Amino acid sequence: MSLPSRENQLSELASYSKRMRIEDQIQQRTFSNEWHKLRVNLMYTSNWLRGELTQFLKPFGITQQQFNILRILRGQHPDALSTQQLRERLIDRMSDTSRLVDRLQQKGLACKGECRKDKRLVDITITEKGLTLLCQIDERMADLDKNMQSLTEQEAKVLNRLLDRLRQDT
Repeated sequence: MSLPSRENQLSELASYSKRMRIEDQIQQRTFSNEWHKLRVNLMYTSNWLRGELTQFLKPFGITQQQFNILRILRGQHPDALSTQQLRERLIDRMSDTSRLVDRLQQKGLACKGECRKDKRLVDITITEKGLTLLCQIDERMADLDKNMQSLTEQEAKVLNRLLDRLRQDT
């Protein structure tokens, strides 16, 4: 089996780039300026990533928000967190944390208990079943990472720094 010629590789890359450009994806040729285009591109890409993660998590029977809570609880394990502490650490802070925790408890993935320090608060911990589920997800995480591997590791580092910088003034 022979390797594709340099010309074929460049042609393939150009074809791929043209199909994936934001202008082609949303069928809009002009933007007010590059910042407008960036804003649209980030929103489009965010929705695309959300869809990819939703499909990835579907076989595990949890949502992205539930996955986020389980990851936070695992990082805190064996200690508990209150719903307020959870909400502060969520990626999607608009989520109804109490409802999400109730669903995780119904699935046996998290456990709610009375807070010893403040009786008005509820402590949440991850269960063994929740830890096991996260281990199963971790084993398949490389499948999800493949979506990002059109960038080199160095490009991913640069993009991460740029995105962090974009949010630094907010």
